[in-house]
Amino acid sequence: MERTVRGKNVILREQREDDAKYFAYWFNQPEVMFKCGFEKPTDEEEVKQYISVYHRSEDSVWFTITDPDGSVIGETGLLRMFPAWHCTDLTIIIPDPEMRHKGYGTEAIRIMLDMAFDRYEMNRVAIGVVGANTEALAFYNKIGFRQEGIQEQGYYCNGAYSDFIMMRLLRSEWKQK
Repeated sequence: MERTVRGKNVILREQREDDAKYFAYWFNQPEVMFKCGFEKPTDEEEVKQYISVYHRSEDSVWFTITDPDGSVIGETGLLRMFPAWHCTDLTIIIPDPEMRHKGYGTEAIRIMLDMAFDRYEMNRVAIGVVGANTEALAFYNKIGFRQEGIQEQGYYCNGAYSDFIMMRLLRSEWKQK
């Protein structure tokens, strides 16, 4: 049975191999590669492998983000879930610039945070962000994430170093919103 979570303007559904074409295209765009920390180009077969194997591991849950009509917008997931410590990491990628600033990411991330804190009983959700990705940093701050550390020059791409910013959100902070 396919896992699906419906929001007002987005649907988070289980990833399918036929999503690979969309992700392979966008994950090879230089801006997306830089902002997301992708080291090398990918192809549809490699993305299918991630969807069918790596994104189905016991310590993660992944979704494809679509609009209500089913058009793919991006992906999101909880990964490195560690129930014993009640901690997990979050990822979200909306690679097409035309799909940003429409509320899709905000709604998707709110669904994922509710899921992390309520369904999976996590106490802490973390995310790492390339420091040069100022748009993402502003977005996560708006959601309520707080910066907790900097890996100075921890990211290298296109001949330049950037800081890697560690951010987190605690259950008590989320429930106050």
